[in-house]
Amino acid sequence: MTELSIEQIRNFRLHSHHLDTVYTKEDITAAAGACGMQNSPPGAWEIALYNRIPSCSQENMNRLLYQERSLLQAWSLRGAPVVFPAAESDVFLSALAAREEEPWIYTQGILLALDFLQMSFEELFSMLKQVMPRLDGKTIVSKSALDQTLAEWMLPLIPEEKKALWNHPSMYGSPDKQTVGGAVVSFLLRPCAYSGLVIFGERDGISPTFTSYAAWTGHPLETDGEAVKKLVRKFLHCYGPATKASFESWLGCSGKQASRMWEAVSEEMEPVMAAGKKAWILSEDKARLLSPEPLSRQLLLLGGHDPYLDQRDRSILQPDKSLHKQIWKMVTNPGTVVYRGEIVGIWTGKKKSKGMEMKITLWTDSLDKERLSALAEEYAAFRQQKLTGIDY
Repeated sequence: MTELSIEQIRNFRLHSHHLDTVYTKEDITAAAGACGMQNSPPGAWEIALYNRIPSCSQENMNRLLYQERSLLQAWSLRGAPVVFPAAESDVFLSALAAREEEPWIYTQGILLALDFLQMSFEELFSMLKQVMPRLDGKTIVSKSALDQTLAEWMLPLIPEEKKALWNHPSMYGSPDKQTVGGAVVSFLLRPCAYSGLVIFGERDGISPTFTSYAAWTGHPLETDGEAVKKLVRKFLHCYGPATKASFESWLGCSGKQASRMWEAVSEEMEPVMAAGKKAWILSEDKARLLSPEPLSRQLLLLGGHDPYLDQRDRSILQPDKSLHKQIWKMVTNPGTVVYRGEIVGIWTGKKKSKGMEMKITLWTDSLDKERLSALAEEYAAFRQQKLTGIDY
């Protein structure tokens, strides 16, 4: 069985993630569609696209997302907001839909509300789908307003003896702002997104807005029946060598759903040894994996939620596991300093009245700090700020 080195894997993944060289605006669709770009916290996708295509300004990104609408934002992988090419909506949405006895992604927490209401997931999801067409031609500002508006639209469909429970304060932490019905809707919005019923619209100040997929794109969500295979291929191309367990974790889905999807492209995979363990790659990627190419970009300042950092085998990125807690946090991750595919430090940036200040922590003394400072200045300029200082 072929054994791959960490250096080969890093080189291949940098290439797959469009981080091996400077790409141009003609590559935007390919870069955004490689494996999608998470937009949580808000703005994460902009940093990710900037790192692949530095010539694409924030104004250009907003135009692509909000005016041209060649890019789209919706709840996708792991239930998180993700930006991806509109032309690949089926891959990042309908491919994630649960089948038969599979639980839907990001809905496990709904059980508390279901027990309280003594109603099933299926009947409530059916009711919500009945009212979702009312989003056509309508824009709702803020997630909390979306939850409560849809819960109010569902109220006439709720059995009379359940309506008081439906309007009861939520048991999920915001009883002053959310009802039980609003909480139910919140969990069901992911299945609605995967069904092509709701997406993110243009931001209204600091608030997200929401509308229907059909209203935003001008047509319903369509699929050619190959969406599942395409998504698994994307995962293996960006994160291979990989296992079914890492695919399950990346999607945030059940083991049953992961097995079904993984099996769809099993004939296109082959096993290899990676970091002493058995894993799988796409057979068509083997030649590139075994023949690393020189990196024209060796030093990178990546955002904390860059797709490249979403590798499940984190020791490939940083072998010292004692450093992992500094890189991957529970909420907001710091940015990372990446050299030849390895995370060698972290960084944070703060906007001040006179510009942006950055703090960079390095775990190696071998980096070119002059080049690192230049990257920091370029990032600040992208954020339309002046870099006023770097604290190493």
